[in-house]
Amino acid sequence: MNVWLALGLVVTAAWALSLLWRRREQTRTETGRKELEELLAIGGEIVPASIHPRIDPIRCIGSGACVYACPEKSVLTVVSGRGTLTNPLGCIGHGACAAACPVQAITLVFGTAKRGLELPQVDPSFQTNQPGVYIVGELGGMGLIRNAVSQGRQAADHIVAGDRRGPGECLDALVVGAGPAGTSATLRLMEAGLRVLLLEREAFGGTITHYPRAKVVMTGALDFPMYGRVSKRKMSKEELVTLWEDIREKTGLRVAVGELVEKIEPAQDRTWLVHSTAGVFRAANVILALGRRGSPRKLGVPGEERGKVVYRVIEPEVFRNQHVLVVGGGNAAVESAFALIDQGECASATISYRKKSFARCRQPVRKRVEREIEVGRLTALMETEVEEILDHQVRLRRSSGDALAIQNDSVVVQIGGTAPTDLLQGIGIEIVTKYGEA
Repeated sequence: MNVWLALGLVVTAAWALSLLWRRREQTRTETGRKELEELLAIGGEIVPASIHPRIDPIRCIGSGACVYACPEKSVLTVVSGRGTLTNPLGCIGHGACAAACPVQAITLVFGTAKRGLELPQVDPSFQTNQPGVYIVGELGGMGLIRNAVSQGRQAADHIVAGDRRGPGECLDALVVGAGPAGTSATLRLMEAGLRVLLLEREAFGGTITHYPRAKVVMTGALDFPMYGRVSKRKMSKEELVTLWEDIREKTGLRVAVGELVEKIEPAQDRTWLVHSTAGVFRAANVILALGRRGSPRKLGVPGEERGKVVYRVIEPEVFRNQHVLVVGGGNAAVESAFALIDQGECASATISYRKKSFARCRQPVRKRVEREIEVGRLTALMETEVEEILDHQVRLRRSSGDALAIQNDSVVVQIGGTAPTDLLQGIGIEIVTKYGEA
């Protein structure tokens, strides 16, 4: 082959690849601009519930390294030559973006400059201002499973290295919440030979057990005391549940399920009295590994007390042949709707949302919900709010003021929850508001 011909083919191929790359980047930019417009249309500033990136627009060079490093692939976008957080609620607090930035333009923070995020004050060992009381995991602003597992172990390490021990029959430590943080902490305390009890109000595994079926979660490497290292980068809900059962079987971990902690108060001997629905426990140390959701937020409308109203989808099959309405427009609400249409065999599945778009959802979730609506598997009643829940109907009102009634057998309310602030304030734990701070 002629040398010049070969060189021409190489140049042509390079030019074609460059053109494809530029077109892809233009598509990303347009998508990012659209997402920003949708965020602005929501009104107000959206604040992620966990740690997230703040990008310095002066230092940023628009390399796109943060975009490619993000495991969610839909949180950050290069818009107008600068990295931009275009899907705040899709951020899982991974922190890979900050590590990938070549010019250190990214800082991981809580809240924003205008809207703060209330979090319990903890020291580097996750101990609060109340000696012997620790907060780890989601309640402390860290939602990523890998971070929660690490925090639980670190808090337990601090207890093991310290001198707070339970006198007599008193426990050395009591852990509240059997999710990633609570499980990791309990295993480390068991490993050290301490007397420890793990309480969980719902099911072993915590919020993991309530993920929709087949939901894929970023985990990264997980290091569990007494169990070992789990190296899978991503795991489905089913794989996580299986992992938790394997941990319990192989380590002998015991958990008291169905225990709702209602109050914690100090005793006179530097120990803590933990009041649950089953009794009172005394422990020298308490680790709170709770979620931020706390109690589900309610609609506050007539008929909400009916038995047909629930606040999460655990087993979609119970809704078979029913007309189901999901209320809410965030990731949890939309994924509940997916579970219903995928496994529920419902007569119909409808979403009522007071906004005009699903801009609060992660990009993959938003794309799928648009497809399901387009093909008719899911009905979306946008800019509507529930006014009354009846036996076989739900009455709604559009933003225009028009009334609407739909046939209905069950209502799933997914409009968020209230953090367990009453429990924390009752103990005297200091709460701080983070305004775009680390």
